[in-house]
Amino acid sequence: MRILLTGAKGQLGNCFQDCLPAGWDVWATDADVLDITDLNKVKSAVADYRPDVVVNAAAFTAVDKAETDHEIAALINEVGPKNLALAANEVGARLVHVSTDYVFDGEATTPYIETASTNPLGVYGKTKLDGEIAVSHHQPDALIIRTAWVFSEYGNNFVKTMLRLAQDRDSLGVVSDQFGCPTYAGDIAQAIIVLLQKKSAGGVYHFCGDQTVAWNEFAEAIFSSAIKHGVLAKSPIVNGITTSQYPTPARRPKYSVLNCEKIQNQGVILSPWKDRIDEIITIQPKYC
Repeated sequence: MRILLTGAKGQLGNCFQDCLPAGWDVWATDADVLDITDLNKVKSAVADYRPDVVVNAAAFTAVDKAETDHEIAALINEVGPKNLALAANEVGARLVHVSTDYVFDGEATTPYIETASTNPLGVYGKTKLDGEIAVSHHQPDALIIRTAWVFSEYGNNFVKTMLRLAQDRDSLGVVSDQFGCPTYAGDIAQAIIVLLQKKSAGGVYHFCGDQTVAWNEFAEAIFSSAIKHGVLAKSPIVNGITTSQYPTPARRPKYSVLNCEKIQNQGVILSPWKDRIDEIITIQPKYC
């Protein structure tokens, strides 16, 4: 299988390359190689490479920055996926597009199913939803995978931030009234691969970690693992704070747990995120 991968330098992009099955060929691109917001460049690249599948792991993910840089966010999160769908159609390739829990407003009290009403709270979620709509319109057979709270050994993420702060702080205030499921990027990559191997039906799928926590509980799990593996000598005290005590430019959904039964029925196993924290801390014990 020939894969054109966008966002290759991000968390998912790197992990996807690590998980690639034998015999699969990947052209790993990032913005410096392929500008997905330029339709002509996208069509030319896809026509030259002629992939079987286009995996779009590129996104504008700076949630707060999107509130002011909405034009750039829209270009990357909406126009880019649309361009990839149009170009993929011309060579008969299938598109895999990765989206987010931020398409929901967080007012639910039970896990969101794929057909639940969307109502993004900010620019980031709105542009990601617009990207989903564009992809679905131009390629109904595309695979759209919504995920949440992504972390890995690559790039910047909550795990690395917590470990960095723990180096010189005795206590931390971490939000305790927002709930979700941490998800390892490598498990998202594996979920994509399973769906492609099974030639699963197109549409939206939810995929996330196997346990629901608040951000402060996520932090405590990170510190517990770090102490167990000798990365930290002691854990800082984690003080739970409310969202109102930690104001941000963009509003976050207070509950973004995803119902993953649909993707589980395809043989995909939910991300065992506590085990994954142990693994990436063991592999990469120093975080900058």
